[in-house]
Amino acid sequence: MPSMLPTATTCMLLIGDRVVLRANAPPEAEYIFFEIGDIELRSAEPGRVREHGYQTTVERARARLAQLGATSALAHECANTMQPVLAAAYARGPAATHVARYLGPLELFQAEHYDAGAHVYRGLFIDLAAIVADLRMPTAAVAMQALYLAMLLEKEADETTVFLSTDAWTYWEYGRIAAIHDGDPYVDTPNAFPNDPAYDKAGADWRDTTSVYGPAFTLVSEAVALAAGTSAAAAAWIFKVLAALGVLACTLLAARLARDKPSAAALVGWNPLFAIHFAGGGHNDSILIALTLGALALAAAGRKQLAGAAWAFAVLIKWVPLVFFALRAVAARAARRPVGHAGFAVMAAAIIGLATTRYGLDWVRSVGPLARNAAEQSSYALPHRLEQLGVPHALTFVLTLTALAAGLLWLGREAARGRVRLGLAGCLLLATTPWLTPWYAIWAVPLAAAEDDRRAQLISLAFCAYLLPQAIPV
Repeated sequence: MPSMLPTATTCMLLIGDRVVLRANAPPEAEYIFFEIGDIELRSAEPGRVREHGYQTTVERARARLAQLGATSALAHECANTMQPVLAAAYARGPAATHVARYLGPLELFQAEHYDAGAHVYRGLFIDLAAIVADLRMPTAAVAMQALYLAMLLEKEADETTVFLSTDAWTYWEYGRIAAIHDGDPYVDTPNAFPNDPAYDKAGADWRDTTSVYGPAFTLVSEAVALAAGTSAAAAAWIFKVLAALGVLACTLLAARLARDKPSAAALVGWNPLFAIHFAGGGHNDSILIALTLGALALAAAGRKQLAGAAWAFAVLIKWVPLVFFALRAVAARAARRPVGHAGFAVMAAAIIGLATTRYGLDWVRSVGPLARNAAEQSSYALPHRLEQLGVPHALTFVLTLTALAAGLLWLGREAARGRVRLGLAGCLLLATTPWLTPWYAIWAVPLAAAEDDRRAQLISLAFCAYLLPQAIPV
């Protein structure tokens, strides 16, 4: 059965922990589930709040569908009307044609992806786009999707969460604000440029938010925006290729640094979370961890100044490498080992100087304290799990902060004794961050692999297993 998936996924509909729809822009029918009060304000980066999506329960979503007449009973009636002639006529491929007469309403109306460019839902078994074209009724796409959604919710528990992620392909969008419109992505929001080709590709809830990324990556995004022009597909592929190359670099560097090279390469290179979220999603975390590993490899080879430059680049993409850099600095100071101060200073000065020329000092706004928005949590974050067990929010905050502080103190003491445990540091960040996503696992896995730290490897792989249902319905 041929796949018709677009090149980039920026929105997902989740029922419970199952991903039931992917889209390359905010889909149409799914907004039936939600009211304006269902907006979810979440921390897209630790310490930074932005609109993240919409969340409700199955009970409320089912009721809103019913108010519009989209019920499982109507879906069954429409499916019976399609059998057997129309089901076979619009089946996608020989295999679907063979089983078409046995398909119920859930399968007949099942959509695997929403194509925003064509404003159609791509059916899994049935060519839904062809039905819409033959009916000459564009609204039929939304109607059939509403019937599919009604069937999805039919047997779900009332309290199950329904969540529509409107995360955008923001790198391209913010890059275009600076490179094409000569704006400032740390001051100007996408709403200031509604006619930009990136605008409709972004989730609606990101349009009034300024960039949260460090100046190094915003400058890279500008270059990508210039290279991609007005092509969303080109921009998507560039970022996905960069992220995939980041994972490849992590794999090679982890193997280079480790004693058990085959195991290190397998831990990183065969990780399904990384394949989905970096080659498939284009997140920049693979790049900053590749730079971190690159700094370690350069230092091991005696290239201290280049190692310092790599550290500076990584830190100015996102704050996470600061923890690793600090632990390495503690170890170097304790051992009186020479480090690449000049390389770090030159790279940092170059990036900060260019960023300040482009954006003034507004880029500093991308750096925010973790505690400022600690009340905002994702459903998979361990602090949130504590609250689900009945632990009060205030106590959860104290316990999390205490665990982070105690963990960092222990890691600092270990570093002062000559044992730098970057893999465990990454695990500590995963355990205490209020916002946890599957691709954050790359903060720990490659470093644990590079250090041959069995404990850190087991903990980081446990996080991967824990986060896997967010990426793959299992």
